[in-house]
Amino acid sequence: MLSEKAKELIKKSHIVSFEGWEKTYPSEIVTIFQQADNEGRYLTDEDILRITKIAPHLATSLKQAQILRDDVTEIVNSSRAEVLATFSQIIEPGGGLYPPMRAEACWRDFWHFLRCITYGIAGQSTNYTSKEGLGYMEELYQELQVPLDAMVLGLRNLKVFSLKQFTAAEAESLAPYFEHLISQMEQFSTD
Repeated sequence: MLSEKAKELIKKSHIVSFEGWEKTYPSEIVTIFQQADNEGRYLTDEDILRITKIAPHLATSLKQAQILRDDVTEIVNSSRAEVLATFSQIIEPGGGLYPPMRAEACWRDFWHFLRCITYGIAGQSTNYTSKEGLGYMEELYQELQVPLDAMVLGLRNLKVFSLKQFTAAEAESLAPYFEHLISQMEQFSTD
């Protein structure tokens, strides 16, 4: 059962921010990204077409985000398998992701982390996170005693399995979008 504090922190743990994007993109594009984020979903094919019509130079990055969206289940499942191989006791009684609903929340977070990363990729901006939202997420993880080492490993594996979808040159150009969120999470305190 979640505490009232945890419920409040969940509402505030909004880690994406498109602040400053209006300096680069028309408001219509920012609105499309914001709506997708508000709905907790990846960009749809329709969103991608609308953005491409307004900003054709984003076609390649939008296609890359689309590839990750389409492979999210496989990417998250592979990342989860690596976390479970490294932290084999984590879902057992007494483990950091026990009972099963805690583990499911963790895997859901992986899905959402990749969603957030795809926004950065699609918009060609590594500045896609909210410092305030990440602060609330850090507090939430402390409140729920989320095993941060497992979460960071999961993020690192999201990067590994995502980048396998691309050529070496593409992977190199996409890595900073993953590293941005990984570095933010690595700064979380475990106190």
